[in-house]
This record gives sequence, structure tokens and C-alpha cells, in this order.
Amino acid sequence: MLPYRIKVVEPIQLLPAPVREKKINEAGLNVFRLKSQDVYIDLLTDSGTSAMSTLQWSKIMLGDESYAGSESFFRLQNSVQEIFGLPFILPTHQGRAAEHLLDMALIKPGMLVPGNIHFDTTRAHIELAKGRTFDVTFEEGHSSTGDNPFKGNLDCKALEACIEKAGVEKIAYVLITITCNSNGGQPVSMENIAAVSKICRHHKIKLFFDAARFAENAFFIQQREKDFQKKPIPEIVQRMFSYVDGCTMSAKKDALVPMGGFLALRDESLFESLKTLGVLYEGFYTYGGLSGMDMEAMAQGLKEVIDENYIHYSVGQVQRLGEKLKKAGVPTVTPFGGHGIFIDGRRFYPNIPENQFPAQLVCVELYKNGGVRSVEAGACMAGRNPDTGANIRPTMDLCRMAIPRRAYTHEHLDYVADAVIETFEKGKTKKTGLLMTEEPSTGIRHFSAGFKYA
Repeated sequence: MLPYRIKVVEPIQLLPAPVREKKINEAGLNVFRLKSQDVYIDLLTDSGTSAMSTLQWSKIMLGDESYAGSESFFRLQNSVQEIFGLPFILPTHQGRAAEHLLDMALIKPGMLVPGNIHFDTTRAHIELAKGRTFDVTFEEGHSSTGDNPFKGNLDCKALEACIEKAGVEKIAYVLITITCNSNGGQPVSMENIAAVSKICRHHKIKLFFDAARFAENAFFIQQREKDFQKKPIPEIVQRMFSYVDGCTMSAKKDALVPMGGFLALRDESLFESLKTLGVLYEGFYTYGGLSGMDMEAMAQGLKEVIDENYIHYSVGQVQRLGEKLKKAGVPTVTPFGGHGIFIDGRRFYPNIPENQFPAQLVCVELYKNGGVRSVEAGACMAGRNPDTGANIRPTMDLCRMAIPRRAYTHEHLDYVADAVIETFEKGKTKKTGLLMTEEPSTGIRHFSAGFKYA
């Protein structure tokens, strides 16, 4: 059952097919370049696109815009301490700002950050700090097929081997992304979190979460891990965070706000050193680039996202869409994740060469056929090796359809399913894909790259 009722609506329109084709061609076959008004159903991202609740909007009126010591900061701090059990918090304008501060403080040139398939902006910040990422996702996490319930898990043997080969002094920290966005929103089990924590504590290495979708990860632990099936979500969250030294958080996901993030820490000395960096790059440490209104909405959203009714319905929307596509034979990452459906571009277009960006083509054709905007999470996003300049060939080439929370109904997603199935049926004979015509000099290219048909 829908656990809310709709109070405010926003008009959307479906442009005629010839107009959509003209728009995507003018955009260099890159959906990021489209204007939002030209998109019918926007599944580009779930980041900052969720609908806020009446309570969140009402809390905004309490925003204390004092430069220092804002009451809104202390309400946010109380929410973080209550939910995560982490005592120290630095607000940031969004999650990548929290990554930037953490990496500046902990990474020295040549250091490694092992983790489970780092997201592109996460990897870029690590490389900007002259560090390198090291993927220790376990083998099944690199496959779009199979039914392992925790494909986000780290391979503990691979992690130990990485530490032994590099040396403890070369490991900046270990990062667990919950859920793992880059391989389909796959969760990490409590058992695996505890095992990784044990390794890190043995070697005296700090362990952090990328906690953007922490509530979804807790939900999957509750649903799929035997020892936690009768545990409430807030209790599971507390347990998860008891194993780590802190987290970065993009509040634009699992805090249901359009802007904001934070660093939450257990170590007071690290907190004190980061405060200075925070002042330089974000703002005073009791606002960190956010208004009091932003912090109020975030503090409330963090409470709402761990509500059992909310999380069951939110993840249930994703599962429902996934089942419709599965029934039609559309190749997706399974099990389905919590924030979106990921189409396997190589299996969607099996006759298109891997170097012609099949997942990017899925995004283009889906917009042309249905006005639906998705995003490539594959070969274009992966970028180039920072040391050799060679294109990185990820194990999966994916098109992600991220579902904004509380924004679309089942009717909207039924339309999306029809558009995807139509695109899939039309594309079975396609043999050519896309060639990149424009590539930015930075490592983050999928936001602004240009393409042409091969």
C-alpha cells in the first residue's frame, strides 16, 4: 500500500518522437545535456530528486541561519548521533564535498583506498589527492546474473592480499559503499561488514562507509540475512555503523533532500583536523555550505528514511519494475537493487561491439522511444586509467534507471517498463553503437562527453 498521499503535483509532458530525436541529437547523444523540460520520466538519478514530506517542509521554517552555533546544526547533529551512533559531524554541501575533505586529510601520494567498486566521483577525488583505488569486490559482484543476495560484499582474502602487498602504511583507509551503486545497487551483508572491520582493526586501518544509501542496505540485511529478519531497521543501522570509524554521506539520497551531505566521525582528533579544512572549503563547521533550512530538512529526512512503511514501499517500487522487465526477457542486474534497475547493455545489444558503448546506446534509444532519461554506468563512466591513459573496460556495461523516492507512481513506472521493452524488441538486430566525439580532459567524462552513431 502507498504509505503517503500526494499533496503537490508538477506537470510533465511527453514531447513527440521526432522532437525527442532532434533534442537528443542536438545534445550529442548524451542525456546529461538534455533540458529537464524535454524529459517525460526522469530516472537519471535518485540524488536530490526525491519528494520532501510535509514535515520536512514545515521544519524548513525553523531554519536558524546564524553563521556559527546554529540551532539547526545541533538538531542535525542529534539526528546523526541518534541514528548512526557517531558523535562528530561536519555538514557539507553534498557527499562529494565530504569525500574531498576526508581524502585531503588521509591520503598521501601513492596511497591506496581498497573498496567495493568505487563510484566515479569517489574515485576521482581519491586520484585528485594523488591516491589510487583498489577494487576488492568479491567475484560474483562483477556479474549481472546470479542470485547471490549480497553482491556488494568485499572479498576479505583480496583485501588481506592488498594490505600485505602494499604495506599497512600505504593504505589510507578502506571504503565500503552501501549499497554498491556501481554494480547495480547491491547490498553488503552485516557478516561481511563485521569481517572487513575485523581486518581493519587488526591492521589499525580506518574503515569508512559511503553511506548515501544506508537505509536501503539495512533493509536488504533485514530481508536477506537470517539473523536480522526480525530486527527493526533502526537497530540494524546502529549495528552496521558500530563497525566503522565514520562515513561520508550524500544526503541527497537517503536523507530525501535536494542538497546536502556530511562527514560523521568517531575519532575526535580526526574531526578537529577536518574542521579547519571544512572552514576553508565548505564554510564554518556548524553549517558547512548549507543553510539552516537545508539542515532542518536533512535532520527530518534521516528519520523518515528508516521508517519501515517508507522503505518497504520505496524498494518495492524498484522490485516491481524489475519483475516486469524480467518477465519480458530484458537483461538486468539481479538480484534487483534498492534505488534503481540496471540494464546490462552488453546483453541488451549483444551484437554491438563493446568499444561502441552499448549501455550509452540504451540510454539514447530509451529517450528516443519513450522520453525516459536514464544514465550510463559503464565504459564511458569508467573513464581512463590515470597512469596509462588507456580506457578502462569495466566488468559490466550498465544503463541505470534510478527511481526518485516518493516522486513517481506505479503508473509512471509501468510506462517506463513498456518503453524499455519496446526499445529492447526494436534493438535485437542492431549491430553498431556509438563512437565518442568529445571527451573532457578530466577523468569524469560521462557528464559532458559527446557521441555519434558508428
